[in-house]
Amino acid sequence: MCELGASQCTYHSTGVIMSALLDKVRKDFKNFLYLVWKHLGLPDPTPLQYRIADYLQYGPRRLMIQAFRGIGKSWITAAFVLWLLLVDPQLKILVVSAAQDRAEAFSFFTKQLIHDMPILAHLVPGKDQRSSNVQFDVGPAAPAQAPSVKCAGITGQITGSRADVIIADDVEVPKNSLTQLMRDRLGNQIKEFDAILTTNREKNRIIYLGTPQTEMSIYLDLPKRGFKVRTWTARYPQGEQLERMRPILAPDILEYAEKHPGEPTDTRFGNEDLMEREASYGRSGFALQFMLDTVISDADRYPLKLADFIVHDSDLDEAPVRLIWGSGPDQLMNELEAIGLTGDRWHRPIKVSEQWAKYTGSVMFVDPSGRGKDETSYAVIKYAYGMLHLTAVGGFRDGYTPATLESLANVAKTQKVNLVLVEPNYGGGMFNQLFTPVLNEAYPKCGIEDAPWARGQKEGRIIDTLEPVLNTHRLVVSRSVVEDDLKKAREEREYSLFYQLTRITKERGSLGHDDRVEAVAGAVFYWVESMARDERKADDVERERLRKKDLAKFAKQVMGVKKKPQTMIRR
Repeated sequence: MCELGASQCTYHSTGVIMSALLDKVRKDFKNFLYLVWKHLGLPDPTPLQYRIADYLQYGPRRLMIQAFRGIGKSWITAAFVLWLLLVDPQLKILVVSAAQDRAEAFSFFTKQLIHDMPILAHLVPGKDQRSSNVQFDVGPAAPAQAPSVKCAGITGQITGSRADVIIADDVEVPKNSLTQLMRDRLGNQIKEFDAILTTNREKNRIIYLGTPQTEMSIYLDLPKRGFKVRTWTARYPQGEQLERMRPILAPDILEYAEKHPGEPTDTRFGNEDLMEREASYGRSGFALQFMLDTVISDADRYPLKLADFIVHDSDLDEAPVRLIWGSGPDQLMNELEAIGLTGDRWHRPIKVSEQWAKYTGSVMFVDPSGRGKDETSYAVIKYAYGMLHLTAVGGFRDGYTPATLESLANVAKTQKVNLVLVEPNYGGGMFNQLFTPVLNEAYPKCGIEDAPWARGQKEGRIIDTLEPVLNTHRLVVSRSVVEDDLKKAREEREYSLFYQLTRITKERGSLGHDDRVEAVAGAVFYWVESMARDERKADDVERERLRKKDLAKFAKQVMGVKKKPQTMIRR
């Protein structure tokens, strides 16, 4: 804990600090963190924040601090940078963030603290020193090519920089780690840090602070590269999760986990608060963002894979009579980014028949929602020769306004849909009553009815519907659907169909949003049921044929009934 009391943190009107106080601040980063928090008008740092501060000061040369969202990692980092310069003004520090604007915000914040806090007044840059929004010197720093502090985005110009201390503050974010290609690129960028470090080994440090943003986070590779990872979770882990995460958990988390399993670890986040966040993020999202549990995302728990699709552009009216899935090198579509888990890829067909034929039918499934964060989503799936073709997917977040209804009707018309199916568990049929006249006016050829879909637990029925179809490679997706969905994923990954599809598990609430994957599953379910009905009908016809044949045979052999002789026709 901090050694300072409130009386010791009161500045004299002249801004002079007692030398004894200054010695305490330089000796222990926690004391300086306390001063910064008081200057900002914040409550005292929490015990967990103090433990993070301790690890920053006394941890090894290469370390990673994983802490849940909202704990204040970036603010603690800013204070740590200033404390390092307070202790040694000759240090050169590079702070790398995910994006340039975030880096500039960090620089502005630290410079503001230097100008506003009396204890840092001597660090204000001189007239002849650098003082920009991305790099600046501190007053006592000797002239040098490298600035005292440089802040940069991970994709910015860091090659050629020199630093004693590199702090990677949340370099992994959803936008730069969505696909395996992005993660590979980010992994190569952070390897540049070793070339940036100066030769002063006594002062050299590389410090990562962050929260994993994907199940295959680049942070998972850091221990292999000699980094010591220490993790602070939002709740004390328990059961299998505790055993799974034990090697990376902070000592204090391990110490209290057995005494307080499942309870909050930080005084600022109560059970009710964490429960609300878990409901908002979904269980898998909460496990990643607040419990820092990436190991939980074993690929076997996510049964729906992009690699099981066939990517092929079919026509609005026709499709190849035969499409055969393949997994060889020639079928891998490396030019098409995949947002699945590590190793998941898109595949083109190994064989496409020259003969094309019209679809048997085209269905659009609509999953309505009210206003809010959920979408009114839709998916169009067409059927031809045992294959299902996904030709359109989308969603609207403005409830069931006239604009949404008109847009849905236009999709049905453009896609030449025969039937619109509406998820029935919404508003007692209100959506159908509102949508039917709009659809009839825009596209009177199309029918509309409630879907026989909403039965059982949602996550389970989605997986149970899609998994068999994908495992047998009977679901074909248009390339344009994949490309449009990737754009959506880069903006809001939670609303991406293929992000939802590859992250859903059978655990209730595993996704924060599942509207699009539910729409696809609803449309697939219709065709699966239809195909099953056709097969049952064909079986019934065949059974009836065999029954009549057996009866005729019985009549001939047992009852002596003979066939009438055929009359010969002479020409």
